[in-house]
This record gives sequence, C-alpha cells and structure tokens, in this order.
Amino acid sequence: MMSGYINKIKANVSIYATHKTSSVLDGSYLSVYMGRSLNFEDLREYVPGDNIKDIDWKASSRSGNLLIKRYVAEKKHNIMLVMDTGTKMEGDTLKGASKRETALMTAGTLSYLAYKNGDNVGALYDCDGMMKYHPFKSGLVNVENILAAYNADTMKTKKGNVERTLEYIINHFKRKMIIIVISDLKGIATISETTLKRLRIMHDVMCVEISDADVTGGKTFDLDTGLYMPLFITKNKKLEKMEREEKEALRRENERKLVHGGVMSVGIDDMEDTAGKIIELLEKHRYANNR
Repeated sequence: MMSGYINKIKANVSIYATHKTSSVLDGSYLSVYMGRSLNFEDLREYVPGDNIKDIDWKASSRSGNLLIKRYVAEKKHNIMLVMDTGTKMEGDTLKGASKRETALMTAGTLSYLAYKNGDNVGALYDCDGMMKYHPFKSGLVNVENILAAYNADTMKTKKGNVERTLEYIINHFKRKMIIIVISDLKGIATISETTLKRLRIMHDVMCVEISDADVTGGKTFDLDTGLYMPLFITKNKKLEKMEREEKEALRRENERKLVHGGVMSVGIDDMEDTAGKIIELLEKHRYANNR
C-alpha cells in the first residue's frame, strides 16, 4: 500500500516541479542546508547580511556584480519527523481533506527530498503515552516503513502529545538534527516556549500546521461520539463567530511563540498544497538563518 503512496508523492513533486521549474523542490531543499565546508557549490549575488569572507572578488570583478560563494555541507543531515497522532488526526482539514492523509503527504514529500539528497530520515511520535521511534536511515524503503507505521499507529491511537515527544528528544538525543513538527493548531499550541528554546540550542526546528475543519457552518461528524453533530449547534451563528475568533487567537499566539523562538512555520489545508507549502517553509527557514 505504501509503495503506491510513494508513487503518489513522486507524482505530486513531479507535477509541481513541471509547473514551476525542473528542480524547484530539490533546489529549495538544498538551499536550506548551505554552509561553509570544502565543497564549493556555485555563486550568487550578494545580499545584505552575507558574510563578506564569502565574496568571490575575482568573479565579482569579471561580472560587475558582487558575488558570494556558496558551499554544501559535507556530511549527511539527520531529518527528524515529529508527527502528531490520535483521534483528532482522523478528522478533516479546512478544505475537507483527511488530516492523516495530509500529514502522510507532508512527511512523505519531505522524506523523499531527503532521500534524493542522501540524508537520513527518522520519525518519533506519541501513541497513547508510548513513544514510537524510527531510527535514522536513508533510502526509500525507510520512508515507506515510516509512512506505513504512522498510518497504522494513528488509526488505532486515541491521543498523541507533541510537547511530550519534543521533551523526549531533549532528554534522549544528543546528535544535531533538523526537526520538522507536523501537527495541528491545538497540537502546536501545546508546545511550550521553554521547550522550543531548549530545542533550538542544538537543532534546527520547523513546523507544519495541518488545518482543522470548522465545527460550525455545515454537516459535522463528531469523532468522539461517532455521530453527526446536531444542526442547532453547527448552524448556530454565535457559536460560529466564537469558533472563528478562538481559532484566530490561537493562531496568532502560535505565530508569536514560533517566531520568537526562531521557528518557521506554514499551514496546509489540502494535500495538493503540500509541495508548494514545503517550498515556502524551506525558503522561510533559509532566509531566517541567512539574516
């Protein structure tokens, strides 16, 4: 089943790249991890904030523009996917897509890019208080195993805890990682500023928010009861306004907390948006680290 899912991810990446440029996703992924090393990559124009030690004076003189040398880090990166679980991931996004399927597409696309770059991918998530860890490995088989396990575990898990998962990383992992949190609005809200600060001491951290369908405004299925919610609740204009205001306040607080902690984030409403949103996230992260 998951090999078919990998094919879906490949197709999604290929379609997006075809519509933009031939290697837009690969280029965005690689550009995030440029750093000083012996492996020279290419030249680009200087932007304010660049290290003047990286200016190639000879090439700049020839071109008439100030050019910067870019380098690719020599060693492989360790990409840790921190994924939310539980009944809430069986719900829908704002655009009606499955939250679990959207999380799978997000994790799969990031893992596929890491695989193409030769990087290692691992995953960690909480299943009703038990941590499920997939060690760092490279290759598509590893990606398939992570996606298959997450898919199965999420369907049978009642509750996950993102904050507890990140605390587990702080207490049990000593190697430097690139951590990508995949959760929803309330899941990200549970992450404390203290935890973000401790993570950022050693690791790069990014967040993807999978959106939630509104409770009000339409026909809503209650995952807890297994029944559709009464129309006098879902069609209540006062409750609709309260829900909208609550979500907006929570979103503003999440954004403030993440920006203050140096963590870039994006929101995803639909699986079709995944590739573009991942590019947006990687570019945000690259820009923030080059300032």
